[in-house]
Amino acid sequence: MPFKSKAQRRKFAELLVTGKISDQTYEEWNRSTGRKELPERVHPKGSKAKKRPASKTKAKKKAGSRTKARRR
Repeated sequence: MPFKSKAQRRKFAELLVTGKISDQTYEEWNRSTGRKELPERVHPKGSKAKKRPASKTKAKKKAGSRTKARRR
């Protein structure tokens, strides 16, 4: 199975160094990839702040709920 990105190739190299995969596995993937120009990442990381869907109608607020004075 060929590598899909440079990031994946780096991850497999890290696994090879730590001993979690064998030399044969890494070389098999590396050979099947060949000299392809790989992208940095297959799917770019999304932004951390997710967009909220716009609501179609806004709910009406109750008129007197926050305007009343608080007792101490």
